[in-house]
Amino acid sequence: MFDATYINNYKDYLTKERRVADNTVSSYIRDITQFSDYLQNGEIGDFDRVTKEDVQFYISLLFDRGRSPATVSRFIASLKAFFRRMTDDGFSGTNPTAELDTISFAKKAPTILTNEEIERLLDQPGINDIKGCRDKAMLETLYATGIRVSELISLDISDVNLVTGLITCRNGKERTIPLYATAVRAISHYLSFSRPAMAVTGEVSLFVNTGGGRMSRQGFWKILKSYLEAAQISEDITPQMLRHSFAAHLLENGADLRSLQQMLGHADISSTQVYARVVNQQLKDVYEKAHPRA
Repeated sequence: MFDATYINNYKDYLTKERRVADNTVSSYIRDITQFSDYLQNGEIGDFDRVTKEDVQFYISLLFDRGRSPATVSRFIASLKAFFRRMTDDGFSGTNPTAELDTISFAKKAPTILTNEEIERLLDQPGINDIKGCRDKAMLETLYATGIRVSELISLDISDVNLVTGLITCRNGKERTIPLYATAVRAISHYLSFSRPAMAVTGEVSLFVNTGGGRMSRQGFWKILKSYLEAAQISEDITPQMLRHSFAAHLLENGADLRSLQQMLGHADISSTQVYARVVNQQLKDVYEKAHPRA
């Protein structure tokens, strides 16, 4: 388990040795404590087991939850300072934040896959394999709906209506989102072929791990990364790539911002407008490359 002593000792170090202002200390400790809570929920036993990917996943979640670049920058600074101290004191063998760049993370636009890259990714899982069938259903569901990874793994069987082609997200603001036909078929195949062989008796979650229980964020992240690598997709990979691609592709094909906001579950439309700016920039880049007088 995470030892609160580490955090308390770090607080004493900031206060007594570094003489950091009280407000700054409070912000640092709040950031570290929230990250610790997130890791414990993901069943990571101690700080020494934290990887760079764990940190990157959490940063993606902060952006996806609408945190500002300034807030994310502060979090990265808090964590970098904490792990640097942990490493210097010998409590942690490696520093998972050593290569993180505060500025590049804070200003980074959403990573959007091309249509061709999406097709390559979705073609990777083998549908005649039990795990591949499950993975195909998960990837199709994410790209069909744009839901968050946390919402994907929170889905129960009762949240999916294959007859109407709709799923209901209840993790956070409840909303109902359509599924395209290929996603419906992928989920249906998973429910008849894979899930009965994987799930333990009485399990209600839609997507289960090899132990028969609910899929975890970390488990899905490893699955997604392996398929992205197999598809030879070299972009900076994040757990939210399919959500970002879903949003951008819908806008490219004529979806309006308000409808997209509702499907994504954004409380503020300014969060949705990020995708409009990305799409507009892509169109501008195409124009400048293709127009003879540009």
